[in-house]
Amino acid sequence: FVRLCLDKILLQCVLQSRTLSGADAINALRPFYFAVHPDFFGQHPKEREVNENSLKRLNGYLENLQKPGFRSFKPTQLTFYVREREPNSSNVQEPFSASGFRAVSFTLHTRDLLSTVLDILNSCSLSTEHVQSLNVNSQPQKEAKSTVNRPIKWDKTYYSFTGFKDPEEELEQAQRVETTLLSWLDDNEASAEKKLKKSLPLRKELERLKIELSHELQLSDIRWQRSWGIAHRCSQLHSLGRLVQQRPEVLENVKGRTVVFTDRSGMSAAGHIMLGTMDVHHHWTKIFERLPNYYKLQKRLLLLEDRISQLLGGIQVIYIEELQPLLTLEEYFETLNSFYNKLRDSRLPFHPRSLRGLQMILESDRYAPSLHEFGHFMIPTVCDPAALQWFIFSKAQEARENLKRKEEMMITEKELINTSTERFSLDRLYKEPSVSSAQMIDCCKRLLEESLPYLQGMHLCISHFYSVLQDGDLCIPWNWK
Repeated sequence: FVRLCLDKILLQCVLQSRTLSGADAINALRPFYFAVHPDFFGQHPKEREVNENSLKRLNGYLENLQKPGFRSFKPTQLTFYVREREPNSSNVQEPFSASGFRAVSFTLHTRDLLSTVLDILNSCSLSTEHVQSLNVNSQPQKEAKSTVNRPIKWDKTYYSFTGFKDPEEELEQAQRVETTLLSWLDDNEASAEKKLKKSLPLRKELERLKIELSHELQLSDIRWQRSWGIAHRCSQLHSLGRLVQQRPEVLENVKGRTVVFTDRSGMSAAGHIMLGTMDVHHHWTKIFERLPNYYKLQKRLLLLEDRISQLLGGIQVIYIEELQPLLTLEEYFETLNSFYNKLRDSRLPFHPRSLRGLQMILESDRYAPSLHEFGHFMIPTVCDPAALQWFIFSKAQEARENLKRKEEMMITEKELINTSTERFSLDRLYKEPSVSSAQMIDCCKRLLEESLPYLQGMHLCISHFYSVLQDGDLCIPWNWK
């Protein structure tokens, strides 16, 4: 017993000499945040969403580490897409996404901030030298780097006597026992139900505000670009409502339009009114006052799309919000105009209307054309016209088949969502934008083979990971076991 007490005192001394404050931890992780921050992934919606969700879980893990008396924890597996200039700049063998980013997965299981920070930086092949300049007792760099790989090991009797959980045993068990849908729902259903029940009054308030504002302004819809919490959304609608009361005259031109709360204000490439959540009423007022000019630019944009279509044999130029970055109307017009001038100068010999019925989207971050599984061509703005002509001709028949398959898949997906919602008495079943229709169909088919009484009255989101959202929504991966 005396030996155990002395060991515990020694442990506290070691930890105190290696402890980071919360602010120091954030400073130490700045290179990591810069490499994975969602705001830098505007051209890559899927990678942006994965990083955004992983950052939420990481921040929760770091907050728990700073809580007084924090003992128990669950190993947390995270996946990030890391921005790198050159794919071969690292010796790490993680796979690269189609966009050229490195996918990094690692499991957090450390109990102090310093080890956690070093673990994250080392996993992403980022330098740890700057950590030594923070408020940590000076130690040789090699020793600091090796703290993750050389943790203090205590005799098993220490854990049996104190009642503390053995971190090595927990990690081994987590790696050995793969999370299953039934086991996860069994562990988290009560927590989700409690959060959902607490959020119900706010959900009703949100629906009321949305209906009232849509009716008063004669809007087509009100949307949100990101998965903000219910309270955050209510606050945004209250802000818009106050503006309606203070400056009703500036909102005369919004009839029939869709308002989207997002990161910046303006008009989107899809023609939706964007209201930046960080902007004050003065900025929103300016956007509403400029709507007539935006509508004129939108007409010019539609004319430009028609001209591109004529030069490419009748193929339709479209903009898909779920697959493309959120561009402003001005940005998208410049992209179209540049592409049109390039096509006009090349004078490609497309037969008029030979490609009618086909679709294409323009992308500024690719160098080679491709065909999406839904049948639309993904064309880089810098694509060589001759290569573009050959690619479209060679893939035209496959594109038509994919477009037909898309229609069938959308019908199947909708039917399965309705059937699953009714079968499990769900209040709502939806998916994240990064989950494809094929993945959603596969997920729903396998769900219908199970007996899941836990889901009655719940909100179920099909995603890429397990999580309980702050308002009680259950997130499960589409490929659950």
